[in-house]
Amino acid sequence: MDAIYTAEALATGGGRDGGHVVTSDGQFDVRTALPKAMGGNGEGTNPEQLFASGYAACFHSALQMVARQAKADVTDSSVGAKVDIGPNGQGGFELAVTLEVVVPALPHDEAQKLADQAHQVCPYSNATRGNIAVTVVVTDD
Repeated sequence: MDAIYTAEALATGGGRDGGHVVTSDGQFDVRTALPKAMGGNGEGTNPEQLFASGYAACFHSALQMVARQAKADVTDSSVGAKVDIGPNGQGGFELAVTLEVVVPALPHDEAQKLADQAHQVCPYSNATRGNIAVTVVVTDD
């Protein structure tokens, strides 16, 4: 791959619990904590929230790109990402993602077609395809 951009982040401390993550440019600087649902205090962000944020933003950009190409109106659209973590049955953990796409300006079928196209071009979708379950749902809210 001929990279056009490289993001860099450094995690220190306790990793996902009691750690610290900062990007090389200092624009992103957070402490990490286990969520309460996993036995932590929830007083920081966690890798699943970070992944959900990145995937939602990236997928929304992909949706806007395919909409421009199709000359479709995605005014007031949004993408929400839910990232689940759970045991994989082999002593480790696995992720699953649900992407919730809202495109108020389009009929449901047209919005679903654009969401499916975005799923083919989004870098996060391409990185996860075949590795974790990703469900793309177009909702009317």
